[in-house]
Amino acid sequence: MRIIYIHQYFVTPVQGGAVRSYYLAKGMVEAGMEVDMITAHNEDVYDLKIIEGIKVHYLPVAYDTTFGFFKRGKSFLHFVSHVKMLIPKLPRPELLYISSTPLTTGIIGLWAKRKYDLPYIFEVRDLWPEAPVQMGAVRNALLKTTLYRLENRIYKNALKIVALSPGIKNYIEKKTSKEKVFLIPNFADTAFFKPIQRTSAEKFTISYAGAIGQVNALEGLLELAQLAKQKGRDWQFVMMGKGALLPKLTKMAVDMGLDNLKFEPFGSKEKVRVLLQNSDMVYISFAHLPVLKSNSPNKFFDALAMGKPLIVNHKGWVQELIHTHQLGIYYNAKQADTSWNRLCFFVDNPQKLAESGKRARQLGENYFSSEIAVKQVLHVLDPQKHPYKIIDGVYILTA
Repeated sequence: MRIIYIHQYFVTPVQGGAVRSYYLAKGMVEAGMEVDMITAHNEDVYDLKIIEGIKVHYLPVAYDTTFGFFKRGKSFLHFVSHVKMLIPKLPRPELLYISSTPLTTGIIGLWAKRKYDLPYIFEVRDLWPEAPVQMGAVRNALLKTTLYRLENRIYKNALKIVALSPGIKNYIEKKTSKEKVFLIPNFADTAFFKPIQRTSAEKFTISYAGAIGQVNALEGLLELAQLAKQKGRDWQFVMMGKGALLPKLTKMAVDMGLDNLKFEPFGSKEKVRVLLQNSDMVYISFAHLPVLKSNSPNKFFDALAMGKPLIVNHKGWVQELIHTHQLGIYYNAKQADTSWNRLCFFVDNPQKLAESGKRARQLGENYFSSEIAVKQVLHVLDPQKHPYKIIDGVYILTA
């Protein structure tokens, strides 16, 4: 089977970031499929690299997490036009596997289906346009209507749809046939991230690794660091990543006198591993918007693989997993005293920390390993050749 895999943000473990597409494409190649990955890079020319058997086509489309909404939109549409020019030059595939965000990648699927009669599978990582609408980035009524109509067309015309969380799956099933929607969450790389025992003499460390943008609401981590300092807790906080709000948060930390908070630059997967190895708990943070309850954040699954207890600041699927499987705590800044006491009780009980970390690792191994995700995606691509029973996502909460 020949597949064209489209993901504007494709990265390798060496580059760091969300490497889901790398592992899925690698799994496709290992299963005997031919994969052309179409992505973008911040260079002025096209490039082609062979990575683990994947033919990776790098298109010259600039993008950065610091871009504003309209500059991002321009980049998204620029990518679509470049992909349309490249696809006719490649050998004809059996289908396209298209990953979003952004939603605009779905335009490629609609175009390829209409022009070349090519079916496409659409992978939904985040809900667009629902997320930017709820965040206030899209206010124009006509633009909202246009984007929601585009979303519906993309879902209805897709051969199959892959959702990354139960919430995303439930949302999509209200807009198209349930039979073609499959749940394949992000995964924990349990082979790469191995738990190690930290000594009690080391300073208690709470870390965050990921995007640093408006959607991540990381002011809460600064407030937690400030509270820890005020309460006389000799804890260390580390924030690793990049994004539009990094300069603002860096200045805030200085103004607040947070000498217990360190900022680390965005790094490779190896650097994330080192950070997690040197952490006692991992902080997962998002703004309090309904659409973000359905998120499937990579940083959560990395923490599972490393066997780290978690602190989560928002309700939703991830918080339910943490609560049900006793993996850590929900920290509600609006109930600061209660949340603080809960956190201190947790931190002051090494056995409780160790047990939560062990359960996190077990959950990653049993339900979220990369091997399971690859088997699932191969089944979606070719169910006859790769039979596999994909169970509905609700099972994870009650397992």
